[in-house]
Amino acid sequence: MAMLADPVPEAAARVDTARQRQARITGAILIAFAALVALVFAPGADGDATFRLARFGDALVLPDLVVPGGPFTYVVAAILAFLGARQFLRGGLRWTSLSLGFGLFLLVAAFLVWATAGKSFSLTGMLQATMVRAVPIALGGLAGVLCERVAVVNIAIEGMLLAGAFTGALVGSVAGGMTGLVAAVAVGGLFGFILAALVVTYRMDQIIAGVVINLFVLGLTSYVSSQVFQHYRALNNAPVFATVKIPVLGDIPILGPMIFQQNIFVYGALIMVGVATYYLFHTRYGLRARAVGEHPKAADTLGINVYRTRYVNVTLGGMVAGFGGAWFTLGSVGRFDEGMTGGRGYIGLAAMIFGRWHPVGALAAALVFGFADSLQQKLALLQTPIPSEFLAMAPYIATIVLVAGLVGRARAPAADGKPYVKE
Repeated sequence: MAMLADPVPEAAARVDTARQRQARITGAILIAFAALVALVFAPGADGDATFRLARFGDALVLPDLVVPGGPFTYVVAAILAFLGARQFLRGGLRWTSLSLGFGLFLLVAAFLVWATAGKSFSLTGMLQATMVRAVPIALGGLAGVLCERVAVVNIAIEGMLLAGAFTGALVGSVAGGMTGLVAAVAVGGLFGFILAALVVTYRMDQIIAGVVINLFVLGLTSYVSSQVFQHYRALNNAPVFATVKIPVLGDIPILGPMIFQQNIFVYGALIMVGVATYYLFHTRYGLRARAVGEHPKAADTLGINVYRTRYVNVTLGGMVAGFGGAWFTLGSVGRFDEGMTGGRGYIGLAAMIFGRWHPVGALAAALVFGFADSLQQKLALLQTPIPSEFLAMAPYIATIVLVAGLVGRARAPAADGKPYVKE
């Protein structure tokens, strides 16, 4: 009888030991952050860092935020050292992930002050750029959420984004921006339907099916871009959607330019995240979709059509990705270039994981990646001593750090990636 009772205390002890080890690793990371700030950032933070909170023409003008470089960085180093020592010496604390997240925030703040010491730049402009650059990542992550909630791994998000960008440029050049946007959504939905057919009906390996779609779209768009667009430039000259300012809300300092002075893609992304959240967690159809992702056999027993549910959600995910892909052309530069999505589909998958397979979480993660993307451009303008190649790596480094270090105990849907065969 004693042997039967042993596994429970042993399992609890293993969990406690793992938590203590995680807390100590977090403490060591925070102490390393403190050393980096104290030894690298603080000595080079000469002068005040000025962050402009208002732009020319804003209705409400806030004074600039002036931060003394040296004192601020030393204070940040002390706080990081305290948090790290507390985690390291008192392993197993409940707030391990929160401490690491706060430590990363302080590290970024110290880095910004170091880079801006003796200079100034628009913090409001960078936050506005953060929201814009987060759009394709957020929509890619949302497409992944819709698919993986019904247990279909969508590696093809990158190809769907690229197809949406290409279609938006081509159709937009011929028939106008709105028609191009509708066509991009339709083509994204078409590739979503193709992915569903491959993995649901024909039970093809989901990773391989996604890679096939990515390679097909990359090859097709590269060929047309090099062979057709080079000779018929009028087919690659689409209009760009203008910024639409929402009255009153757009005049709110900082928040107004960031959220309420954007184009249709930013507003569309926010609306889609809200609608998807309501659909998945507050409707019976969303409950059925989540049931299919967790236990398709049980869902089938209760009368839910597993195949149809997967088809619908994967097609919807493709349409969302097509909308996100149109951002690259109709919402940004108005023309298509080979491989212009730049891996944003894969970063969207990382945002989905970091956001714990939740639409709002994916949006929050996308904002982190968008901030890293906009930060590297601002730092290039500030002429920091960091090589431009390293600055261009910032979004991808953020992807690795966040997914590897902050995901914690995130759990994918139980049936994720597994084909279902109706008995």
